[in-house]
Order: sequence, then C-alpha cells, then structure tokens
Amino acid sequence: MLCADQNFDIAQVIRFFRSKPGELIIYYELEEGERSSSRGIVEVCPETHRITRFLEKPEEGRTASRLASVVFYCLRRDTLSCMSNFLSLYTRATERTFGLFWEWLINEKKLDVFGMKLPTGFQLIGQVGLSDYTKWLTHYSTKKQDNSAQPITCRSYARVGLMGNPSDGFNGKTIAMTISNFWAEVTLVESQTLVTCLPHPLNDPTEFGSLQDLFCISRREGYLGGLRLLQATCKKFYQFCSKRGIALTKQNFTLKYDTNIPRQVNKYFPLSLYHHSAIVSATLKCLMKFYNITDNDLPKSIRANFILSVETDELFITAGLQDRVVQVYEGLVYMDFSKKLMDEQGYGNYASMDMSDLPPFWLAYLSDPSDSGRIHSNIRQRWLSGEPVVVEAMKTFAELTDQARDWTRLAQLMDQNFELRRSIYTDDCLGPGNLRMVQLARQFGSAVKLPGSGGAVVGLCPDQVRLVEMRQAFQEAGCVFCVISPYIPSARGQN
Repeated sequence: MLCADQNFDIAQVIRFFRSKPGELIIYYELEEGERSSSRGIVEVCPETHRITRFLEKPEEGRTASRLASVVFYCLRRDTLSCMSNFLSLYTRATERTFGLFWEWLINEKKLDVFGMKLPTGFQLIGQVGLSDYTKWLTHYSTKKQDNSAQPITCRSYARVGLMGNPSDGFNGKTIAMTISNFWAEVTLVESQTLVTCLPHPLNDPTEFGSLQDLFCISRREGYLGGLRLLQATCKKFYQFCSKRGIALTKQNFTLKYDTNIPRQVNKYFPLSLYHHSAIVSATLKCLMKFYNITDNDLPKSIRANFILSVETDELFITAGLQDRVVQVYEGLVYMDFSKKLMDEQGYGNYASMDMSDLPPFWLAYLSDPSDSGRIHSNIRQRWLSGEPVVVEAMKTFAELTDQARDWTRLAQLMDQNFELRRSIYTDDCLGPGNLRMVQLARQFGSAVKLPGSGGAVVGLCPDQVRLVEMRQAFQEAGCVFCVISPYIPSARGQN
C-alpha cells in the first residue's frame, strides 16, 4: 500500500498512459535520508520518458538514480500474458515479486515501459497497519495546514540588451542583463475550490468613471493586460507537465500579479524592457514552487523555451529567446543561439558573466512611445530568403557580442551595434522617437543603442557630470531617465 502527501490528478495519468505505446510506472524522487535499497529504482530517459532500467531494491552504489517506483503500474491487456512466462522462469516464492517482474520485463524482455513522475513524497510502501496510516495522515494534514496559508511570491526582473540584439532571433549572439529598477511580481495562494486569476486594478480594468476615462485609459494602457499571461502560463504549464510525464497534485490556487515595468501598447507590443515575459517568468516560478517542480524536471535552458512558447504559441507575440533566457538565468548573461546548437539541442549555450566590474549604464524611454511593433519589419523574411546583407549583418552582431566581453571596448561596440541595426532596418522602421533619443545621447558623448525592440535606449556614460546634464536634457524632451541598477542574483532577497 502507499500514501502520498497530496492527491494527484489520476485523469492526467490516464491521458499520459494512453499517449504512450507501452506500459506505465509512476515514480518519485527519493527524499533526503531515504535509501535506494528500500525501493524499486528506475532510470528514465529525460527526452522520451522511457524507463531504460529497473532495479529492485539495488545495493548502494549500483545506480546513481534517485527515482523510485511507488507501486502504481498501468499494464496493457496484451502484457498480462508475460506474467505466466515470468512465473514459469522464477519458481521460488522470494523471486515472485512485482518489482522483480518489472525488472525482468524492462531489463531482459526490453518491453517499452514509460515513466511518469509525481512531484511529491510517498510513504507506507509495504506491509503497514492502521497506526501507520494514522501517523502519516496526521503528519501530512498538519503539513498542509502549515503550508496552505503561506503565499508564494516570486519576482522576475526587466532586462536590457547590451550587445548583439536583435540577432537572438536569427541564430546570433547577445549579452543582456537583468535590472532591479523594473520588475514583475506574481503571488500564488492555495485555494480550496477554484483556480482563479485575479485582474490587476490598473492593467486589467473593467470599470471606468466615464466614456472619456475608458478612452484615455485604453489609449494609454491598451487592451492587453497581464491576466491573459497568467492564464496562458497555467495552461501551458499543465500541458508541459502532462507531455513530460509529470503528474501534478490536485491543488487549486489564486494568482495575482503586479508590475512596474513600463509598457508600449499602440500595436500590441510591449516596451523594450519586456513586461510580458517577466510576468510569465514570475508565474512559472510560482507554479514550480507550488507543485514542487525541480530544476531537473524543468531545466533553465528548457524553461526559457517554455516562456517563449507561452508568448508565441498561446498569445501570438513576436519575440526571441534572449529576454526569456536572461530572466531565467538572471544577472549578466552571454548567449549563443547558433543554428548548430539550436538544431542539435533545442537551445543555445548560455553563460553567466562576472558583474563585479560593470561600467555605469543608464536607461531612457519614451513616456508616450511610438509603435515598436514595426521594429522587426520584414527582416525575418529577408533573412529566411538568404539576402546577403541581412545574413552578414546577423553574423556581425554575433562578432560584436564576442568582442564586447572585453568591457574596455564596450562603448565603441554599442555604437556599432546601433549603426548596424539602423543600416538594415532603416530609419523609417526604427521610428523618429528612437532616433531622437539616440541623437540626444550622442550630444553628450554617450554610447547608446536600443536595448530591445524599441521605445527605449540604453547607454554608457562614465563622465558623471555629463550624465547629470544628459538626464536633464532627456527629461526636458519628455523622456523618463534612470541610472540602471543591475540585478545581481547572489544578492537577491527573493526569487
């Protein structure tokens, strides 16, 4: 018999079983202190979820796997005939155990058996009595009462692209950094009956003081708040776990969000700081904590792909991987999206960079931004068709990124990054607002470039006197200006 600390979604398990051409074993990760010699241990292929080996109560050191069967099996009718073959081969009573049967099926018969992970603890496997059940039910009931009232709050930070963008969407290389000036925060609280996504009072308004108020708010904030991001993330999370063989516990919750990341809404695209990926990232963090999903279940490299898929597949937002990667890894990140890497492993190579000697960066953005949705123009079509000037430009962005790992050359390279982007996108596509901010920054001798898809500029100005003068000039021009405060993961107080 077995007892889990949470009920799991049996319907999800059945759907997963039906989707696989073989048998099913439910497993979990051994808790600290549990010995593998007390359980049936499975080794699972992370890509196919196929169980490659089953070891019934192995001696310590025989396998590195900490994944244990919970004595929950799904067999197909045709497989039951194997039982008589097993019994004819193993005649002693000590050999006729279900664990050894599975070991024989998987290791010797090479039967296709798939595994589904439960992100929860299990106890009471074997011969137990009523007192054992009472003890563990009391333990888990107390544990649930202690944890249910504790909200889970996670924060993800805005990012600025320092070098190489927009080549992240074109098999290039980039360097980007999370900043603590702007963030999105999501809070999850367990609820007893429903899964609820609460609208934000400012970003998802449903009531207005007048028709004029509706007009002004809709013009400024647009129609696409963060509520859809919460819902799309939850939907994609359930779908991901189902496909990846992770059975979720049957728990309901309420989600709400807050953000101070500026938005651009004229044509359904956000400002360069990317508020939508930050909300999705923070929501995913909450769901992972709530359902006890580990980095092994959802590695950081795959997590970035997940966040992008929420935006592109569910919400049809045009985006690249850079922003999602840096918001997952946090800090200062070097990213290589070369075609060979993306084709072979499905993600790029990502490396955290030293932040101890960062130069002083600043950020400015339009208080009433123009349309940044045009910023990608027809570049993708031109790149896909192999137009030489575009293909070479993306390669040059990657080369600039490699050179930018030397901070002494960064200012010059930032200017080169912008001019290269300007040459292939053209001034009409970049828009007058972005060009005015670049020109204004250069009047004060500052290096400057676009940190994202438009509506903001990031710069480097070591001269503090000129920096103060430049701030005033930007503010007089109707822009919002701030000195960047880098978000350093090792110094964080919360996720």
